[in-house]
Formats: sequence, C-alpha cells, structure tokens
Amino acid sequence: MLTGKQKRFLRSEAHHLSPIFQVGKGGVNEQLIHSVQEALEVRELVKISILQNCEDDKHEVAETLANETGAQLVQLIGLTVVLYKESHKNKKLILPRA
Repeated sequence: MLTGKQKRFLRSEAHHLSPIFQVGKGGVNEQLIHSVQEALEVRELVKISILQNCEDDKHEVAETLANETGAQLVQLIGLTVVLYKESHKNKKLILPRA
C-alpha cells in the first residue's frame, strides 16, 4: 500500500508522461491487461487514458486495471489513470520512505 507521500512523489513523476494505452469501447480485456503488465515491468509507472466511447465507469476501469495487473492505483484524474508497480528487473524509481 502506498502512503500519501509516495503517491505525491509518483504523481509528480507521472506528470510529464504521455498515456501509452487507451481503453475504448471494448473496455478492459485480456490483451490490454497483458500489455499493461509488460509495460509496468519495463517502466514501473504507466499512464492510461479512458476514451469517451468507453461504456464502463471510469472508477470501475481503474480498479479493474489495478487489480488485474497487480499494480497500485496512484491517481484517477479526469479520464486518465496512473498505475505503479515495482519492477523486478528494471527498478528505476526509488520511493520516499513513509
């Protein structure tokens, strides 16, 4: 579980990132989950945008992505989701202590 201080740090790190995935009309599917898991292993911090034509609730999409990928939900602002998962091989981010 991330502390408030850690979430603030991750939000500041994610600010300059561009979304690399989009959730559209099809919603969250196995292919998307697999791709996000691979991206999290390489990058640790990922931004995902939810398109206007997505039929699912944005909170539901964010929770599903976080749960299925094993990541922490850092932020859901507007239609943008920020996820964090510590990498086993490509550790880049060092979180501040609680």
